[in-house]
Amino acid sequence: MTMAEKKTLLTQEGYNKLVEKLDYLKGVRRIEVSERLKAAIALGDLSENSEYDDAKNEQGRLEGEISELEAKLRNSDIIHAQAGTDKIVIGSTVTVRDVELDEVATYMIVGSTEADPENAKISDESPLGTALLGKASGATVQVHAPAGVFDFEILDVK
Repeated sequence: MTMAEKKTLLTQEGYNKLVEKLDYLKGVRRIEVSERLKAAIALGDLSENSEYDDAKNEQGRLEGEISELEAKLRNSDIIHAQAGTDKIVIGSTVTVRDVELDEVATYMIVGSTEADPENAKISDESPLGTALLGKASGATVQVHAPAGVFDFEILDVK
């Protein structure tokens, strides 16, 4: 399956952020890179012009990032947590307790594109996300992570 064919699972918030980023890249960043390119061309001899080479490379990276974002958005599925269900799905907010450490944490389960562990958004493909999917409040799951095996009790699902 190619990148263009792979479904991108996003919350509405994640979709909106990608659209915002794409608009910024296609507007502000394209203009900045274009201006940089024009300035480099004005310096003359392009065969030995490192400013020109750098600007062309930046333009290539920018266009690649734009293409990638467009493909993700084109192939995206907006996911919504189903109200009234106690099963964990992508889009659910889950409160868990690490059984061994007796520490409580709350996470939102998101698609891999939106994963941001520092902001408590974990991917459905992560060890914890995978273990939680389909489970309900009150269940205990075993998480097989690179650092070992951990038990988590599911305290709440929203």
